Amino acid sequence: MTPLADSRPDVRPSAPLLRVRDLSITHAGSAHPSPRDVSFDIHPGEVVLLLGPSGSGKSTLTLALNGLIPHAVPAAMVGTVEAGGLATVDSPTATLSTHVAMVFQDPDAQIVTGSVFDEVAFGPENLRLPLDEVYARTEDALRRVGLWERRDENPDVLSGGGRQRLAIACALAMGSPLVVLDEPTANLDPQGIDDVYAALTDVVAEGDRAILLVEHNLDAAMAFVTRTIVLDGEGRVAFDGPAHETIRTHAAELVEMGVWLPAATLAALRMQEHGAVFDELPLSADELATALHDTAVPAGTVEGSRMPRSEASAPIIRARGLTVRRGRSAIVRDLDLDIETGSLTAIVGANGAGKTTLLQALAGVIPPPKRQVTVDGIDPDSASPRELSTRIGFVFQNPEHQFIAATVFDELAHGLRLRRVPDAEISARVDEMLTRFGLAHKAQTHPFLLSGGEKRRLSVGTALITHPHVLALDEPTFGQDRARASELLTLLHDLRDEGTTVVIITHDLQLVADHASHTVILADGRVHAAGRTADLFRDEQIFTGAGLHLPPVQRVLAATRQVIEP
Repeated sequence: MTPLADSRPDVRPSAPLLRVRDLSITHAGSAHPSPRDVSFDIHPGEVVLLLGPSGSGKSTLTLALNGLIPHAVPAAMVGTVEAGGLATVDSPTATLSTHVAMVFQDPDAQIVTGSVFDEVAFGPENLRLPLDEVYARTEDALRRVGLWERRDENPDVLSGGGRQRLAIACALAMGSPLVVLDEPTANLDPQGIDDVYAALTDVVAEGDRAILLVEHNLDAAMAFVTRTIVLDGEGRVAFDGPAHETIRTHAAELVEMGVWLPAATLAALRMQEHGAVFDELPLSADELATALHDTAVPAGTVEGSRMPRSEASAPIIRARGLTVRRGRSAIVRDLDLDIETGSLTAIVGANGAGKTTLLQALAGVIPPPKRQVTVDGIDPDSASPRELSTRIGFVFQNPEHQFIAATVFDELAHGLRLRRVPDAEISARVDEMLTRFGLAHKAQTHPFLLSGGEKRRLSVGTALITHPHVLALDEPTFGQDRARASELLTLLHDLRDEGTTVVIITHDLQLVADHASHTVILADGRVHAAGRTADLFRDEQIFTGAGLHLPPVQRVLAATRQVIEP
């Protein structure tokens, strides 16, 4: 087995690449700073994982490391940040970009040119590097993320995961000693995640660079990171130490805080609650498999997920011969699909398979061709926006794409006001939604000033508040801490129990295995397979044939169930 990442020698030069001291940041309109009183250094060769519950200030902290706070983003900053020995408050962001490269949570926020090649070359060109060096850096970065063959394409035609890889290539091409990545794998399929971490591993192996990583997919990250900094709910540093030691030692506290943990660790904690004993908490599927051979696990304790209902019912969404084009290219091709009433259906597939396009066509966000789709008895192509919104609520992959109001309260109230709901009922329903999604203290905050996780919760709330018959969500747990993601999934189950049909797009196959009653697997714009989730997960080749692979922990647990069940 590959040695643990934080078992490498801790060699720290005297001069850090980044120095943060007593940093507190308060956004305009916020009453309290987040992060708060944060101090740490980062040295060459380190891969630092920044964890914390949603709203703890992780993304805000990253914006301060290259000077976007305070130079571009309005916020009050107390304390100091030095990158390459330069104080960020006194240095222009162009200069700081040669010391700290940034990959944002939303890749669309940093794409500015008309071709993949030009996008990556843009940064080095602005450094006035020689043309041959610009070309060499651009080619190297694009090859690392698997986009060299698509270098002449417009970034707009890339999938969400493709644009994420493009943003990472842009950061790598800058050659900055410190690369900061905010959720770099959130929109990637499993192969894309492996490719990105392989590229980043090569970068760090050179020895003169470091990486600060905000990440929720810890299954992929744990073999890569060397150190973990954990912010608590108030934005303060709760823990700072070697990655594996920190997570193993404080696993229970991290769960209580709502921080994501590796799937293997969560599975082991669940087993411990039922009497299993582990000498050391596993952090990977391999470690879990080894531990289960040496541990007495009471029968049935591996089955920890909430089992969905599976009774058959008539479809509420039907597609027949659905073809959706973008320009001259067919993204969805002659597709037939039924989605059962009352199901929780997951749409999965490799990047570029057509998942988002399909969901948007089913929801009428992209009007499908006439008579190819029906939703709850109506054709999205001919239905009015108000009529369609009573049938299906849609949550975009990027929450900002649907915000229109100046406060969180007004954002939630907007759909109800259009329906002339009485003011008293609006206040009651909005207050209930604010409380349910942990946003009561942000009611008067502008939606664009929320954290990534808070924006996601608000976008889901705006779709839910009008009680649609179908709820369609594109990557609903993206940017959520573990506690909020669990709350959201519980809410989706509750809605399903009440009769709402839920359709989600996700790259998280563990989430699909645990929560979805039905699964649709797309490949090349067509349905590769569809059916009950439990049936599909019995045949791994169904997934590999679509360019996917089952989560390692899912394979371990499936094998274990065969052994321990009566």
